[in-house]
Amino acid sequence: METMKDSGLKWIGAIPSDWKITRIKYMSSLKGRIGWQGLTSEEYQDKGAYLITGVDFLDGGIDWENCVHVPMKRWEEAKDIQIQNGDLLITKDGTIGKVAIVSDMPGETSLNSGVLRIMPYEGYSRRFLYWVLKSDEFWNWFNCKNAGNSTIVHLYQGDFAEFYCTFPDFQEQERIADYLDKRCAKLDKIIASLERQIELLQKYKKSLITKTVTKGLDKNVEMKDTGINCIKKIPMHWEVSKVKYLVDDSSTYPIGDGDHGLIQSDDYLPEGIPYLRVLNLTFGDGLNLDGLVYISDSMNAKIKNSQLKPGDLLIAKTGATIGKTAIVPENIPISNTTSHVGKITFPDNRDAKYFYYVLTSTVVQDQIQDMSAMQSTRPELGIDGIKNLRVVVPPIEEQQQISLYLDKATEKIDKVIDGKKKQLEVINMAKTATIYEYVTGKKRVKEVV
Repeated sequence: METMKDSGLKWIGAIPSDWKITRIKYMSSLKGRIGWQGLTSEEYQDKGAYLITGVDFLDGGIDWENCVHVPMKRWEEAKDIQIQNGDLLITKDGTIGKVAIVSDMPGETSLNSGVLRIMPYEGYSRRFLYWVLKSDEFWNWFNCKNAGNSTIVHLYQGDFAEFYCTFPDFQEQERIADYLDKRCAKLDKIIASLERQIELLQKYKKSLITKTVTKGLDKNVEMKDTGINCIKKIPMHWEVSKVKYLVDDSSTYPIGDGDHGLIQSDDYLPEGIPYLRVLNLTFGDGLNLDGLVYISDSMNAKIKNSQLKPGDLLIAKTGATIGKTAIVPENIPISNTTSHVGKITFPDNRDAKYFYYVLTSTVVQDQIQDMSAMQSTRPELGIDGIKNLRVVVPPIEEQQQISLYLDKATEKIDKVIDGKKKQLEVINMAKTATIYEYVTGKKRVKEVV
């Protein structure tokens, strides 16, 4: 039976009695670029010394193909960060805590100020430290360090130097690293397989929706060519129309968007009128109520052009989220939305759910991307863009048949996807637990050899 002792650190708990604890600054030399030393992005070039930034970390290594270059004088002036193969790196900015071990270095290499170089002293394994920094031993410390501060966007070198590590002798460090290399590689294969399966199912779902909203359910129907690349052929008796010709004319604002700055985050309430934002929309998975906020009745009354009712369609208009969609469900009788979200109200003689599926299909999503590609600045789908989206219009009876069919078909696909996501969650949790247990000594390699 393994003898354990209290580490004295609440984020670690008990460790083997023969393990030690020290700060990382006593285990390794920590070096980073001092500020930018005058280096700016204007100096980036196609040749010269490689410059590793936080976006270049990939699967525990460096994506050399995408690294920028800087003049050789920038490499020469920063001797402490003249990178070598085998160096251990961690990101301090952006996505904090990405870790890599440098290998296959193609030439002289330096770091930007968002990356820290860790050079273990004799007796400490860089491969073991790599797994420590990938583990909850590091993240539990980081979260304790920054408890209550939701705005932390930097891992300060001075703070990181005080990070406590637990460790055995060098030989066991190496054995742990060997075991985690092999075990996590197996888990990563399973994770990659599940992710690929989910991706294929999502593509199948989208292709099924696109095929159904353009071809219908009758496989023997006569087809005609629309002359529109994103639509191509449709049943002979169907039509293609712009959204502006299909909306509810009895509505004061059949196509509208939100408050344009009237509502600020300080106006959000824990209850009241649901206020749907871009984060509540998805790419083909309906309405996501996580993070739902509310506004007052008086605020809702001031924003008339985006007041929502069940059956209204929502589409994100700006930025990287452009094209995200949702349909307002029956259980939200009154709601409102922001200026980043466009809303479309269809009349009773149109099946809103059918047109929701059209919005999620490549029929509309390709048009949105084409519109975005024509803009030199931030992608924007304005009200005019929404009005001029082309959609396929079957007779109302077929709209209803198609939406019912797709409701059932996509529900089946979503159940399979959800099952795969749960498996993925379990495997990721197992990987996280495995790394933590071995780098803190709660499980020993000799137990499984």
